Amino acid sequence: MHSELEALIPEFRAISDASLRTKCLEVWEEALRRGGFGLRDLERMPFTILVDGVQISFVEHVRTVAKLCISMADILLDAYGTRVKISKDHLIAGAMLADVGKVMEYQEKDGKFVKSRHGKYLRHPFTGVGLAFAKGVPDEVMHVIAVHSKEGDHFKRSPEAIIFHHADFTDFELVQ
Repeated sequence: MHSELEALIPEFRAISDASLRTKCLEVWEEALRRGGFGLRDLERMPFTILVDGVQISFVEHVRTVAKLCISMADILLDAYGTRVKISKDHLIAGAMLADVGKVMEYQEKDGKFVKSRHGKYLRHPFTGVGLAFAKGVPDEVMHVIAVHSKEGDHFKRSPEAIIFHHADFTDFELVQ
């Protein structure tokens, strides 16, 4: 399923560390298995169920935010060079995994995506970290997952987490 996931979300290929890329793909496979969804469901699933009538799919959101992160990192690294410390692999892996917990937070009922039983107890950042931990994803990437949403508002974010947080909320605010 790795090649199918990479075809659906080509930004996985931007993770240069092959081992990290494989771990990220394994996290997605586990989330899909546990959530009971297939790859094509991700193209129908809205990126959020917090707002009615969202026309942006989960896949579109993940890809767009990943591309925003890559562009932001490139610009910052070009402008400041070694004066700014950004791990592009950790940033991109975090972007790929930050919302993967939604695959377990949601369920489809009567043709509509709603909160699952699991989602009533755990929001996607918690689930995402749990899935990532089980696959041996580095702490730096789990940090991006953990603090990307409101759960991280009172925690010091790494440079990668700051970039992702702002890219994610930019996309969220503009397309809802």
